[in-house]
Amino acid sequence: MQESIDIEALNQQIYLESAFLEELNAEASKVIVGQEQMMERLLLGLLAGGHVLLEGLPGLAKTLAINTLSKAINADFSRIQFTPDLLPADIIGTMIYNPSQNEFTVKKGPIFANFVLADEINRAPAKVQSALLEAMQERQVTIGNDTFPLQEPFLVLATQNPIEQEGTYTLPEAQVDRFMLKVKISYPNKEEEREIIRRNMRGTSVEQVRAVIEPATIIKARKTVRKVYMDEKIERYILDIVFATRAPQDYGLADIAPLINYGGSPRASINLALASKAYAFIKRRGYVIPEDVRNICHDVLRHRIGLTYEAEAENITQEDIINRVLNTIEVP
Repeated sequence: MQESIDIEALNQQIYLESAFLEELNAEASKVIVGQEQMMERLLLGLLAGGHVLLEGLPGLAKTLAINTLSKAINADFSRIQFTPDLLPADIIGTMIYNPSQNEFTVKKGPIFANFVLADEINRAPAKVQSALLEAMQERQVTIGNDTFPLQEPFLVLATQNPIEQEGTYTLPEAQVDRFMLKVKISYPNKEEEREIIRRNMRGTSVEQVRAVIEPATIIKARKTVRKVYMDEKIERYILDIVFATRAPQDYGLADIAPLINYGGSPRASINLALASKAYAFIKRRGYVIPEDVRNICHDVLRHRIGLTYEAEAENITQEDIINRVLNTIEVP
């Protein structure tokens, strides 16, 4: 009985504390047409403190979305266009010699922002990718002998173009695992695209977006997200889903075992739990339901499952594997 009273109080608290999301979405919709899932996933990453990898064709408002979000949150935004000749110092910064003072001073790079857009991350070589991914993981940057913490909230949104393979450097699996979510973006529908045309003709721009919240609100919300109630049954459900990608035969999925090279890491379990809590927060609920887990499962797992040559030969994707797992594991 005590537990239900606590959950009710928590539910009320989260309903009140998540009210700013309506303002944020209203402000973003001034510029962004459609793409509700992409905006929702960006908020998920922001509230859960996880980075997002976006995969989609050019012109689908990836840059515009994060720029709009940073304006609405009154946060710093920087964009890094990844190219094959980029150096780690171009991202994190370097030491510059100052002849007038006869000493070296630190010049910080574009990584020092709240929102960092890493555009076409797969165009830069491994050394540059590693510099960015290290900053993402450690939340700090070392330049010379000094270490600088990155300001919170800190969110890296990396994009990659799925159609071009020439002149690209595929992200290693171990590094892709650093991203909480990998989101696939599709084209808008006909009505949305008509509205996009009309807004462009009217000259609608990101400058029309006003700051409705401060970064401190996001930092406070992150603490609240971790308080969202998750029942033991939901925890077991998350573990069953992740373990089914590692040992499918133990869950009546022996037929997909030859298709999986490796399954989700412990980061998959952590991020699935945290993203489920953040999703419940977005839905203004103080507790996680199985539908929350199922909703974000594809985005958390699609870059954490390795396929065998057999799966690729049969045109079986990570989505197919995740669908089989979700359809087989018993929902609590």
